[in-house]
Amino acid sequence: MAVARWCHDVGMPPHSLLDRAIYSYGDVDRLAGLHAGTALRWLEGYERKGRFYEPVLREEPTGSDAVTWGEMVEARMLAEFRDRRIPMVRMRPAIEKLRQQFGRYPLARARPFLDVEGRELVQVVQQEVGLDRGLQLVVVRSGQLTLSLAAQRFSSIVHYEDNVAQSLSPQLRTPDVLMDPLRSFGQPAVRSVRTESLAEDYRAGTSREDLAELYDLSPEQIDQAIRFELISAGSLRAA
Repeated sequence: MAVARWCHDVGMPPHSLLDRAIYSYGDVDRLAGLHAGTALRWLEGYERKGRFYEPVLREEPTGSDAVTWGEMVEARMLAEFRDRRIPMVRMRPAIEKLRQQFGRYPLARARPFLDVEGRELVQVVQQEVGLDRGLQLVVVRSGQLTLSLAAQRFSSIVHYEDNVAQSLSPQLRTPDVLMDPLRSFGQPAVRSVRTESLAEDYRAGTSREDLAELYDLSPEQIDQAIRFELISAGSLRAA
Protein backbone atom coordinates (compact mmCIF):
# COMPACT_ATOMS: atom_id res chain seq x y z
CA MET A 1 0.00 0.00 0.00
CA ALA A 2 1.28 3.45 -0.85
CA VAL A 3 2.82 5.32 2.07
CA ALA A 4 3.17 9.11 2.03
CA ARG A 5 5.08 11.41 4.36
CA TRP A 6 4.70 15.11 3.79
CA CYS A 7 7.19 16.29 6.44
CA HIS A 8 10.44 18.03 5.56
CA ASP A 9 13.44 15.76 4.99
CA VAL A 10 16.72 17.23 6.20
CA GLY A 11 18.68 14.73 4.10
CA MET A 12 18.87 14.50 0.34
CA PRO A 13 16.53 16.96 -1.44
CA PRO A 14 13.71 15.12 -3.23
CA HIS A 15 14.73 16.41 -6.66
CA SER A 16 18.24 15.04 -6.14
CA LEU A 17 16.84 11.62 -5.29
CA LEU A 18 14.77 11.50 -8.48
CA ASP A 19 17.78 12.70 -10.50
CA ARG A 20 20.07 9.88 -9.39
CA ALA A 21 21.25 8.22 -12.62
CA ILE A 22 21.80 4.58 -11.66
CA TYR A 23 20.11 2.42 -14.30
CA SER A 24 20.66 1.35 -17.88
CA TYR A 25 17.87 1.05 -20.42
CA GLY A 26 18.19 -2.72 -20.15
CA ASP A 27 17.69 -2.47 -16.38
CA VAL A 28 14.44 -0.58 -16.92
CA ASP A 29 13.14 -3.10 -19.45
CA ARG A 30 13.93 -6.02 -17.15
CA LEU A 31 12.75 -4.52 -13.89
CA ALA A 32 9.58 -2.98 -15.30
CA GLY A 33 8.70 -6.09 -17.30
CA LEU A 34 8.99 -4.40 -20.69
CA HIS A 35 10.02 -5.77 -24.07
CA ALA A 36 13.65 -5.13 -24.94
CA GLY A 37 14.17 -1.65 -26.35
CA THR A 38 10.98 -0.17 -24.88
CA ALA A 39 12.69 2.01 -22.27
CA LEU A 40 15.02 3.47 -24.89
CA ARG A 41 12.04 4.40 -27.09
CA TRP A 42 10.10 5.93 -24.18
CA LEU A 43 13.09 7.96 -23.01
CA GLU A 44 14.96 8.83 -26.20
CA GLY A 45 12.26 8.61 -28.84
CA TYR A 46 12.45 6.57 -32.04
CA GLU A 47 12.15 6.78 -35.78
CA ARG A 48 9.71 4.78 -37.86
CA LYS A 49 9.08 5.04 -41.61
CA GLY A 50 11.05 8.27 -41.81
CA ARG A 51 9.17 9.94 -38.96
CA PHE A 52 10.73 10.70 -35.58
CA TYR A 53 8.58 10.23 -32.49
CA GLU A 54 9.57 12.32 -29.48
CA PRO A 55 10.25 10.66 -26.09
CA VAL A 56 7.23 9.96 -23.91
CA LEU A 57 8.98 10.48 -20.57
CA ARG A 58 11.65 13.06 -21.39
CA GLU A 59 11.17 16.59 -22.64
CA GLU A 60 13.71 15.82 -25.35
CA PRO A 61 16.36 13.18 -26.12
CA THR A 62 19.52 13.50 -24.05
CA GLY A 63 21.84 11.00 -25.69
CA SER A 64 22.65 9.64 -22.23
CA ASP A 65 23.08 5.93 -21.57
CA ALA A 66 21.93 6.40 -17.96
CA VAL A 67 18.41 6.39 -16.57
CA THR A 68 17.48 8.27 -13.40
CA TRP A 69 15.46 6.94 -10.49
CA GLY A 70 12.62 9.29 -11.42
CA GLU A 71 12.60 7.93 -14.98
CA MET A 72 12.64 4.37 -13.69
CA VAL A 73 9.61 5.05 -11.50
CA GLU A 74 7.74 6.72 -14.35
CA ALA A 75 8.54 3.84 -16.69
CA ARG A 76 7.22 1.43 -14.08
CA MET A 77 4.02 3.50 -14.00
CA LEU A 78 3.61 3.31 -17.77
CA ALA A 79 4.34 -0.42 -17.63
CA GLU A 80 0.90 -0.84 -16.06
CA PHE A 81 -0.50 0.08 -19.49
CA ARG A 82 1.86 -2.14 -21.49
CA ASP A 83 -0.85 -4.63 -22.47
CA ARG A 84 -3.07 -1.91 -23.93
CA ARG A 85 -3.47 -1.62 -27.69
CA ILE A 86 -3.22 2.18 -27.52
CA PRO A 87 0.20 3.56 -28.58
CA MET A 88 2.07 4.87 -25.55
CA VAL A 89 3.20 7.93 -27.51
CA ARG A 90 -0.31 9.31 -26.94
CA MET A 91 0.65 9.81 -23.29
CA ARG A 92 3.25 12.44 -24.20
CA PRO A 93 0.92 15.51 -24.35
CA ALA A 94 -0.59 14.60 -20.97
CA ILE A 95 2.81 14.08 -19.35
CA GLU A 96 4.04 17.41 -20.73
CA LYS A 97 1.13 19.21 -19.10
CA LEU A 98 1.45 17.21 -15.88
CA ARG A 99 5.09 18.29 -15.77
CA GLN A 100 3.91 21.91 -15.82
CA GLN A 101 1.54 21.23 -12.91
CA PHE A 102 3.69 19.00 -10.69
CA GLY A 103 7.27 19.54 -11.83
CA ARG A 104 9.80 17.18 -13.37
CA TYR A 105 8.90 13.48 -13.05
CA PRO A 106 5.18 14.05 -12.41
CA LEU A 107 4.46 10.30 -12.39
CA ALA A 108 7.06 9.76 -9.66
CA ARG A 109 5.27 12.12 -7.27
CA ALA A 110 2.54 11.40 -4.74
CA ARG A 111 0.21 14.33 -5.44
CA PRO A 112 -1.27 13.09 -8.74
CA PHE A 113 -2.20 9.80 -7.05
CA LEU A 114 -2.82 10.45 -3.35
CA ASP A 115 -3.95 14.07 -3.15
CA VAL A 116 -7.57 14.97 -4.00
CA GLU A 117 -6.59 18.30 -5.55
CA GLY A 118 -3.82 16.54 -7.44
CA ARG A 119 -6.28 14.08 -8.95
CA GLU A 120 -8.51 16.96 -9.99
CA LEU A 121 -5.58 18.58 -11.80
CA VAL A 122 -4.86 15.28 -13.54
CA GLN A 123 -8.49 15.08 -14.64
CA VAL A 124 -8.31 18.59 -16.11
CA VAL A 125 -5.15 17.69 -18.03
CA GLN A 126 -6.69 14.48 -19.35
CA GLN A 127 -9.67 16.41 -20.66
CA GLU A 128 -7.54 19.17 -22.19
CA VAL A 129 -5.42 16.76 -24.25
CA GLY A 130 -8.23 14.29 -24.98
CA LEU A 131 -6.33 11.39 -23.42
CA ASP A 132 -7.64 7.97 -24.42
CA ARG A 133 -9.66 6.42 -21.61
CA GLY A 134 -7.45 3.35 -21.67
CA LEU A 135 -4.46 5.52 -20.67
CA GLN A 136 -6.13 7.69 -18.03
CA LEU A 137 -4.77 7.93 -14.49
CA VAL A 138 -8.02 9.07 -12.87
CA VAL A 139 -11.61 8.20 -13.78
CA VAL A 140 -15.07 8.99 -12.47
CA ARG A 141 -16.85 6.12 -10.76
CA SER A 142 -20.21 6.48 -9.02
CA GLY A 143 -19.85 10.24 -9.25
CA GLN A 144 -16.45 10.24 -7.52
CA LEU A 145 -13.00 10.94 -8.94
CA THR A 146 -10.79 7.94 -8.30
CA LEU A 147 -7.66 6.30 -9.64
CA SER A 148 -7.93 4.08 -12.68
CA LEU A 149 -7.13 0.40 -12.12
CA ALA A 150 -3.66 0.82 -13.62
CA ALA A 151 -2.92 3.82 -11.39
CA GLN A 152 -4.24 1.91 -8.36
CA ARG A 153 -1.90 -1.00 -9.07
CA PHE A 154 1.03 1.35 -9.42
CA SER A 155 0.32 3.46 -6.33
CA SER A 156 -0.02 0.30 -4.23
CA ILE A 157 3.64 -0.63 -4.78
CA VAL A 158 5.21 2.81 -4.22
CA HIS A 159 6.41 4.25 -0.92
CA TYR A 160 6.52 8.05 -0.87
CA GLU A 161 8.37 10.56 1.25
CA ASP A 162 8.05 14.32 0.83
CA ASN A 163 5.84 13.86 -2.21
CA VAL A 164 8.33 11.75 -4.20
CA ALA A 165 8.79 8.01 -4.69
CA GLN A 166 11.32 6.87 -2.14
CA SER A 167 11.19 3.17 -3.02
CA LEU A 168 8.96 0.71 -4.80
CA SER A 169 8.22 -2.97 -4.89
CA PRO A 170 8.61 -3.93 -8.56
CA GLN A 171 6.24 -6.90 -8.31
CA LEU A 172 2.98 -7.16 -6.35
CA ARG A 173 3.65 -10.86 -5.78
CA THR A 174 6.93 -10.16 -3.98
CA PRO A 175 6.20 -7.22 -1.60
CA ASP A 176 9.37 -7.70 0.48
CA VAL A 177 11.51 -7.06 -2.60
CA LEU A 178 12.18 -3.32 -2.85
CA MET A 179 14.02 -0.99 -5.17
CA ASP A 180 15.53 1.96 -3.31
CA PRO A 181 17.89 4.40 -5.07
CA LEU A 182 19.85 4.84 -1.83
CA ARG A 183 20.46 1.11 -1.28
CA SER A 184 22.03 -1.62 -3.38
CA PHE A 185 22.47 0.82 -6.27
CA GLY A 186 18.71 0.82 -6.76
CA GLN A 187 18.63 -2.87 -7.65
CA PRO A 188 15.90 -5.17 -6.26
CA ALA A 189 16.80 -6.28 -2.76
CA VAL A 190 15.39 -7.72 0.44
CA ARG A 191 16.67 -5.67 3.38
CA SER A 192 19.62 -4.44 1.28
CA VAL A 193 20.54 -7.96 0.10
CA ARG A 194 20.24 -8.06 -3.66
CA THR A 195 17.81 -10.62 -5.00
CA GLU A 196 20.25 -11.44 -7.77
CA SER A 197 22.86 -12.53 -5.21
CA LEU A 198 20.37 -14.63 -3.25
CA ALA A 199 19.15 -16.35 -6.41
CA GLU A 200 22.72 -17.05 -7.54
CA ASP A 201 23.58 -18.62 -4.18
CA TYR A 202 20.42 -20.71 -4.31
CA ARG A 203 21.22 -21.96 -7.82
CA ALA A 204 24.73 -22.81 -6.61
CA GLY A 205 23.23 -25.20 -4.07
CA THR A 206 22.80 -23.17 -0.89
CA SER A 207 19.50 -24.07 0.75
CA ARG A 208 16.96 -21.38 1.48
CA GLU A 209 17.27 -22.20 5.21
CA ASP A 210 21.04 -21.61 5.08
CA LEU A 211 20.53 -18.40 3.12
CA ALA A 212 17.98 -17.20 5.65
CA GLU A 213 20.41 -17.83 8.50
CA LEU A 214 23.37 -16.33 6.66
CA TYR A 215 21.61 -13.06 5.80
CA ASP A 216 19.27 -12.90 8.80
CA LEU A 217 16.20 -13.15 6.58
CA SER A 218 13.09 -15.30 6.83
CA PRO A 219 12.59 -18.30 4.52
CA GLU A 220 9.61 -16.43 3.04
CA GLN A 221 11.85 -13.49 2.17
CA ILE A 222 14.30 -15.85 0.49
CA ASP A 223 11.43 -17.39 -1.46
CA GLN A 224 10.28 -13.95 -2.58
CA ALA A 225 13.77 -13.01 -3.75
CA ILE A 226 14.09 -16.19 -5.81
CA ARG A 227 10.57 -15.83 -7.16
CA PHE A 228 11.21 -12.24 -8.18
CA GLU A 229 14.32 -13.21 -10.14
CA LEU A 230 12.34 -15.91 -11.94
CA ILE A 231 9.58 -13.43 -12.76
CA SER A 232 12.01 -10.79 -14.03
CA ALA A 233 13.68 -13.41 -16.19
CA GLY A 234 10.31 -14.23 -17.74
CA SER A 235 10.06 -17.74 -16.29
CA LEU A 236 6.89 -17.15 -14.26
CA ARG A 237 4.87 -14.74 -16.38
CA ALA A 238 1.77 -16.90 -16.00
CA ALA A 239 2.33 -17.79 -12.32
